[in-house]
Amino acid sequence: MWWPLPVRVSFGAGLAWALLTVSLGMDLSLQESLLLKSLGLSVKPSPKVPIPVPSVLWRIFQKRKSPSATNRDPMDGCRVEEFNVPGNIIRVFADQGHFIHSTQPHPLLCLQKRLYFNLSVLDEGERLTMAQLEIKFSHNSYHSPGHGEGFELRLYHSRQVPLKGTPSLERGKLLVEQSFIPLHRSLLFNLSDVAKEWTTHSRNLGLILEIAVSGDRTASVSTGSRSLCAGIDSFVDTSLLVVTLIPEQCGVSRRRRSAYNVPITPSNLCKPRRLYISFSDVGWENWIIAPQGYMANYCLGECPFPLTAELNSTNHAILQTMVHSLDPEGTPQPCCVPVRLSPISILYYDNSDNVVLRHYEDMVVDECGCR
Repeated sequence: MWWPLPVRVSFGAGLAWALLTVSLGMDLSLQESLLLKSLGLSVKPSPKVPIPVPSVLWRIFQKRKSPSATNRDPMDGCRVEEFNVPGNIIRVFADQGHFIHSTQPHPLLCLQKRLYFNLSVLDEGERLTMAQLEIKFSHNSYHSPGHGEGFELRLYHSRQVPLKGTPSLERGKLLVEQSFIPLHRSLLFNLSDVAKEWTTHSRNLGLILEIAVSGDRTASVSTGSRSLCAGIDSFVDTSLLVVTLIPEQCGVSRRRRSAYNVPITPSNLCKPRRLYISFSDVGWENWIIAPQGYMANYCLGECPFPLTAELNSTNHAILQTMVHSLDPEGTPQPCCVPVRLSPISILYYDNSDNVVLRHYEDMVVDECGCR
């Protein structure tokens, strides 16, 4: 059985899929549940208002699917080269905190905000290897500060459960203190140690961010100092990029060779056959961002006697074929199965509407053999 062209299985194609389900005896809800669980999801995500995909995740995703990435070391799937840290899952958590409006505003203080990132979606088996805080401002509202003018940024641990209206006096340990001038770029801070504490030893009560006018303190109440704060009024949002590693999923992939160019010839021997899986056909297009589908391939064909080296046979399969030729009813032929698989990366929304880039092993059939 062979196809001269790539096969596109349309899982949402009504009767055809229903007939295939009956013939295979599959329980769709169970199969989907098991697959989602393997993707680290409790249920199928349904993002209410999908947030834009962070540019850093797009860049990493595009790099991983480029032709130059297909022959890299298999262990690279367990390392994020862009940050030089171990990892096979990258998440970007949106800030769920709120601004703090003090009843006695300080003349130097431009803004005070609680930052809260819900890291509870991390599985127990995930090892956090990096957490990077990004603070964004609107590029269109920067002022040109005079000589010696700029801002002071301070980041504190929060000591209390975040509640709206809580005064700013409950800030705890100072984590970051940095001077900056308004530039057309984001501010990035390494919070790996803090995030590790949140996920291991202590409760995650969030952070407190303060940005104040720096420079001549004696002129802090002047109109000029207050006008500088207008540049910070354009504060957009904060996000936390977190890299984690599931060690059990490392070191098992094989080097990808020609996963997307499986040859198709009119033969009934065991070999890879082309199979394109579309995520829209399985009803996953609203939460899987990219790719829209991929060439998964599958194994099909006979393992006849005598087995040849081209069929990637084991010694056991060769002996089983010999016994089958003598006793065809009592001993089955070896099966045509995948013997070399390669990974893909998937960009998607999780159950908390976070954007996730995850590296999945054993997704593409590259070679088949008789086993």
